[in-house]
Amino acid sequence: MQKPSIPKGTRDFSPEEMAKRNYIFNTIRDVFHLYGYQQIETPAMENLSTLMGKYGEEGDKLLFKILNSGDFFSHLTDAELSERNPAKAAAKLSEKGLRYDLTVPFARYVVQHRNELNFPFKRYQIQPVWRADRPQKGRYREFYQCDADVVGSDSLMNEVELVQIMNEVYRRFGIRVTIKMNNRKILSGIAEIIGESERIVDITVAIDKLDKIGLEKVNEELRSKGLSDTAIEALQPIILLNGSNHEKLDKLRTVLSASETGLQGVDELSFVLDKLGLIELTSNLDIDLTLARGLNYYTGAIFEVKAMDVQIGSITGGGRYDNLTGVFGMEGVSGVGFSFGADRIFDVLNQLDLYPVDSLMTTQLLFVNFGEKEEEYLLPLLAKVRSAGIRTELYPESVKLKKQMSYADSKKIPFVALVGENERVTGKVNLKNMLTGEQFLVTWDELIEQF
Repeated sequence: MQKPSIPKGTRDFSPEEMAKRNYIFNTIRDVFHLYGYQQIETPAMENLSTLMGKYGEEGDKLLFKILNSGDFFSHLTDAELSERNPAKAAAKLSEKGLRYDLTVPFARYVVQHRNELNFPFKRYQIQPVWRADRPQKGRYREFYQCDADVVGSDSLMNEVELVQIMNEVYRRFGIRVTIKMNNRKILSGIAEIIGESERIVDITVAIDKLDKIGLEKVNEELRSKGLSDTAIEALQPIILLNGSNHEKLDKLRTVLSASETGLQGVDELSFVLDKLGLIELTSNLDIDLTLARGLNYYTGAIFEVKAMDVQIGSITGGGRYDNLTGVFGMEGVSGVGFSFGADRIFDVLNQLDLYPVDSLMTTQLLFVNFGEKEEEYLLPLLAKVRSAGIRTELYPESVKLKKQMSYADSKKIPFVALVGENERVTGKVNLKNMLTGEQFLVTWDELIEQF
């Protein structure tokens, strides 16, 4: 007999893990609703024509393709079969694929439903995505993404709001974070003034390693990428930029005075910082020039959230993009969006043990089953207890008391109620606290108040 198993890179989630995951999603969902975001869902599978060519050549290889139903060989000639060309065959064997992220389906959704949508359109989406990647620690083939975007508005007030949302979500989780901010236009300006516009990615990748490898090694790496000594010299004040956020911006204004694009980026960051200065935030805000998420994608503000008390990659990231829907023929829809890394947040909350006791939604009260008479007596009363919002179980069979108690233990149920002959007559409940072992007699009203 074959041992049951699941595909590599996928996971089962136990009831306890699901309770924790739901706590994460519900917290994020509540904050999204506070700010007027509405939820949409798109199908797990999209037409391959929607997905192909949107993630670059590497991304295309990581798409899970779905075989056409019925006779999927019908479109292939014998010659094509014997040719064994996987790319060519795949194009005829499958017309659909599992979604790779939530952004491309969202772009498709906006274009397809543009006549029904009111702009600016604020949407969030919490759904699984699939990547035919090599599974390794922390990298799965099926994982959840949790995205929010505002499209159809250029206003920087959207960026201000996104920072508030990130701040509020992590405040509710009790995770201390730093929200890092940058702007793509500043990075373009830097590359422009040192005369290396084509090398923007090399520059930011190298600068990003400053903490790990030090200044000398960063400059060496820049040299190895073909930057001239003059360009590297001009970069030094930027690599070593420090001080408060406003001091950094003042220095950047001087350094980038010759670049119109660069100065525009500085102005945009200043605007967001000034507005956020009017609100009390619990998170640290930090302007970080090494922040260069998805450079070919973002065109304005870039954000990333780092947990302060745990060694882990970024747990949220996003930014402003100028042309989300261009690939589907609808030009000029600017948007700003971000994504919460639910799996990483899960790890952080576990490591710091920050789940509220009640978030696990376990049963609060178990009634011992003493037999048919007691069952009939208890049923209407249990309904009353549940209608008061108390998560309650009645053990389904009248087996030995020890077995019922160990069931309560294994499920971490904090209270057990015993209602036998005596209690029925007096209209009381014998309540046992499973943590302290204490037992006390209470009326039904007192029982409900207890919770």
